[in-house]
Amino acid sequence: MWDRIYGWLDGRFDLDDGSEFLGKAFPAEDSFLLGEVALFTFFVLVLTGVFLGFFFEPSTTEVTYEGSVAQYQGQDLPAAFVSVLHITYDIPYGMFLRRMHHWAAHFFVASIGLHLLRVFFTGAYRNPRELNWIVGGLLAVLAIFAAYTGYSLPFDEFASTATGIGYSIAKSVPVFGDVLSKIVFGGQYPSSATVPRFYFLHVFAIPVAIMGLIGVHMAILIRQKHTEAPRSDDVAGELTIDRGDDTYVVGLPAFPNQTAVSVVVFFLTLASVSLLAGFLPVHNVAEYGPNDPASTPGLIMPDWFLMWVFGFLKLMPSWTSFTVPFTDIHVSTEFLSGIVLPGIVFGAMFLWPFIDYREEPTHFTVDPMRRPWQTAVGVAGVTFIMVASLAGMNNILAEVVHTPTGTINTILLASVLLYPLVAGGITYVVLRGNDSAAGPGREEAAADGGSSVAADDPPVNEETDSPQGGRSDDARGGGPDD
Repeated sequence: MWDRIYGWLDGRFDLDDGSEFLGKAFPAEDSFLLGEVALFTFFVLVLTGVFLGFFFEPSTTEVTYEGSVAQYQGQDLPAAFVSVLHITYDIPYGMFLRRMHHWAAHFFVASIGLHLLRVFFTGAYRNPRELNWIVGGLLAVLAIFAAYTGYSLPFDEFASTATGIGYSIAKSVPVFGDVLSKIVFGGQYPSSATVPRFYFLHVFAIPVAIMGLIGVHMAILIRQKHTEAPRSDDVAGELTIDRGDDTYVVGLPAFPNQTAVSVVVFFLTLASVSLLAGFLPVHNVAEYGPNDPASTPGLIMPDWFLMWVFGFLKLMPSWTSFTVPFTDIHVSTEFLSGIVLPGIVFGAMFLWPFIDYREEPTHFTVDPMRRPWQTAVGVAGVTFIMVASLAGMNNILAEVVHTPTGTINTILLASVLLYPLVAGGITYVVLRGNDSAAGPGREEAAADGGSSVAADDPPVNEETDSPQGGRSDDARGGGPDD
């Protein structure tokens, strides 16, 4: 029966043409699976988001609340806020799935960030993979914006205040600020148009863009040859592969070995998100209450992946604002800290493959300990973001150490400027004695093209095209984990 089904499908979709990909080799590196974690958490986000979308009402029109939360019984509240209360306390499994959506969003951003760090420190962004590095960076930016637009949808007091900070940043853009704030936020915030626009961005525009970039990312991976960690020795089999020969990729065949690994990673990811959703609470909208323009919550703090931008907003000195001479164009501290500095950070990230450029294609990753200045730059960048994130919690730090906030800000501003230089300098001094080209295949093996060898299956002859692994004649193996 299965043969008949396969024959029917093959006659219509030419499945045998895909057999070449099934034999492509995937390097057996655990860190390469971070990309798969990001892919699977996006899948969880889509599924849980569809469920939540059935019950969420993207409107600020006031309705009478009749639900399980006694303190709001009979009150007129914004429809968006009321719908989130219903999802959380009245819809079966609503609280659990809302928590799953929340933690999957954190997993999604974190796995993309860790994946980018892995690619950066191992040099996997170099020729010919510059474009995929840019695609990965764009995915990180979209993931952050997706989280931000979803953050404002409950229209509770905390989320609406945080969204108002974004409105101030958008409005601070010289010349175009008023137009930009009207397009994105629907006018003066809070506006009745803000929640519907953010809902459209969150459930359609940004996810479609993310899916498109994921498709581009995977298409490039399938087309290009997979990166591989340096080999410690020659690979012996029916065909002996020299340790420095990057015309072959040694690893697991896409099917069934890598497919089985991916299934395990998917269920581990799903189990981790479910475990967090089952035991850890998320944003308590009932505690904060609906949006009230006349009040401000005592503690305003974004999620960790936006904390560094919040730190810029808190640390930027007021004297940095200025008016362009002979014009009415004013450049505010909000624009410098909320737009310019993050733009510099992401711009440097996108340009990095062209700064650390290689003329010849390189298909081996590199030990970060053998890349002194590149690793030093990475350590400095990570330190910069971490200290800026601490600055976003300056009020908490001031309370903990019983020091005025102004003093804490001065210390943090000096730390943001000096600590990255110190951390990067120490890293460079420690690593500069290492030789990045210590042996063939360690870094600069350069070959454009090649083949794949699956480590768990015997290599086959050059002319053989086996879908079950062994070796694929096509050099451009790959998958969603690089």
